[in-house]
Amino acid sequence: MITGRITRTILPGALGLIATGLVISAQAQSDPQGLYSARMILDADVHLASDPDTPVGEVDDILLGDDMAVHALVVESGDTLGLGGQEIVITNALYRLDTRVDEDGAITHRVVVEASEEEFAALPHYDHDWQQQARERSRAAWERTQEGAESAWQRTREGAERVGDRAGRAWERTREGAERAGDAISEALDDMTN
Repeated sequence: MITGRITRTILPGALGLIATGLVISAQAQSDPQGLYSARMILDADVHLASDPDTPVGEVDDILLGDDMAVHALVVESGDTLGLGGQEIVITNALYRLDTRVDEDGAITHRVVVEASEEEFAALPHYDHDWQQQARERSRAAWERTQEGAESAWQRTREGAERVGDRAGRAWERTREGAERAGDAISEALDDMTN
């Protein structure tokens, strides 16, 4: 049984490759964890805020943009709401990550969706059509806001090949452009959800 404190965080943070693997950094509402493991978030139980004790699915995938930021989660629904096995897209505006730390320091996560059962069932399904439309809208949002910046994924690889101040300046320009583009990508995906 998990006892201890519950830390609530929102997961729109940047995702990058770190020496030990894939991690997510997040903005926190209180007592931030600081660094989040994607591996620990995958398969996390998903609950509705209106019924936090009953899981409605689990995190199946984490969707990232060219800005290296998390823009949505893919949730494989359970049988609870009669959606058994359907993959549902939940954008950042609709969920929060609850982090629990037990007395031994073990960390577990769960996702809480701010939606009713009907709203959850009406969220977009993660299928080929949704992927294509989201990819096109995200690419268009990136191109509108990038102002000459390359994809943060591409720039990071190139920056790692450079040494010194030049790489730092390149990363700073990429980060600023990626933040603008990330906001536009999130807005485009939120528009698809609404």
